[in-house]
Amino acid sequence: MDLPANRGRWRRRSARSNVPLLVAVLLLLLPASLLLSSAYSSLLRSLLPFSASPSPSSRGGGVQRCGRSAELDGEKFLWYAPHSGFSNQVGELRNAAVAAALLNRTLVVPPVLDHHAVVLGSCPKFRVSDPADLRTAVWDHAMQLLRERRYVSMGDIVDLSHVKALVRTIDFRVFVSLWCGVDMRKTCFSGLCCAVSGGESSPSDYGRCRSLLSGLEGSESSGCVYPVQDDCRTTVWTYQENNDGTLDSFQPDEELRRKKKISYVRKRKDLYKGLGPGSKAEDATLLAFGTLFSGPYKGSESYFDIHESPKGHRIQTVLEKTEFLPFAPEIMAAGKEFAKSTIKEPFLCAQLRLLDGQFKNHWKTTFSALKDKLKALEMEMKRNKSGGPIHMFIMTDLPPANWTKTYLADIAKDEKYELYTLKENDVLQTAEKLMAAEHGLRSGFFPKIAERSNEDCHPVQLPEILLYVEESVCSCASLGFVGTAGSTIAGSIETMRMNNVCKL
Repeated sequence: MDLPANRGRWRRRSARSNVPLLVAVLLLLLPASLLLSSAYSSLLRSLLPFSASPSPSSRGGGVQRCGRSAELDGEKFLWYAPHSGFSNQVGELRNAAVAAALLNRTLVVPPVLDHHAVVLGSCPKFRVSDPADLRTAVWDHAMQLLRERRYVSMGDIVDLSHVKALVRTIDFRVFVSLWCGVDMRKTCFSGLCCAVSGGESSPSDYGRCRSLLSGLEGSESSGCVYPVQDDCRTTVWTYQENNDGTLDSFQPDEELRRKKKISYVRKRKDLYKGLGPGSKAEDATLLAFGTLFSGPYKGSESYFDIHESPKGHRIQTVLEKTEFLPFAPEIMAAGKEFAKSTIKEPFLCAQLRLLDGQFKNHWKTTFSALKDKLKALEMEMKRNKSGGPIHMFIMTDLPPANWTKTYLADIAKDEKYELYTLKENDVLQTAEKLMAAEHGLRSGFFPKIAERSNEDCHPVQLPEILLYVEESVCSCASLGFVGTAGSTIAGSIETMRMNNVCKL
């Protein structure tokens, strides 16, 4: 075969070109060799969002380790981004527990977020924050709680012991301490937390962990994280419905498509098929969702539509157990004690949400429901020829100093009614008992640190638990309950009452 006419010319010149070519190759390899040195590799690790650490077996060609601690080897985790108020956060925790059980992953239990510190947006209007932005916002707020020493775990407030046998959990503080090697002791109240959440860390460690848990660019390529980017604009998660990939019944209408230039199509997707065995997410050590909040809307669910599992007894049990998650024993006991020792009589509970969001514009409707209930009770007392005042527990976000010229001021002055309220100072002792119990840590996985279990630390501030104790008081109201229409707090109290959590 004939060679190109100029090939001989290149061959004749190649002998003279070897030296400069070799020099050029060496110059290119020098920076790479420096990067592989210990000093430069440390610098590189501080700049990258995440790098997987080799396990002992990986040095011999085995699988790399995701995270810094060998104690997490072999485990797979599920993380999500809670948002909005406490009741919404509890709803997300329930859905997360179901998803973790279904996918056989350990649930990372988040902190309690400040009210509306993280905002989702509106699923019905197809205007929501991106999942990665939500995860980042949750991390940033968690670090704010750390700096301000106001951290409290959802597992401290909500009793997870009922699902412990069905859903594996790990406290967020323990997880990031072991996974990222960051020091979380400023989130602790007692010795056990300090013992399992410590570690030497630098500011760059927190930055890497933020990128990892948020699913930012670079974390997925490590093979350790699978960030779920499907949100309520495109997806409704289901299970065992045989409708994987079909269109959901709720779609943006033509007016919304035209005005907002929306092109989203909502599909129903099987969670197990999409994120379980055989999926791209299967091998990821950490599965990171955005929000897991969901609510009924126009005959469908906004995001998470898993309410029964006729073919799976274990998942059906999880669904039943997570339908209601009670408060921690200390909170329930405080509410019951207030009803028994302070009110002492059968009483009515009125939950009046008057200042937050849409509720500040509906005072008339809120007070009207209370008036109707009181009239009904008065008529019943007359029929039964009962004497004495109607005892009533009031929980409201309107301070007593601002009751003037409201219906609350009228009934407070009326001798037919005996009113009771609680203040934050009334529940400080309960808050201290609650934090000392460390339920959030004890209900889930923590490392083998028996020899360091009494490590001293400076405790965080006591959490504000007034709302939770008030809800527990209302669960004991034998004369009934009046809640604010549309309030998730009212819905939470109704659920507590349906489950008969208070037996005086």
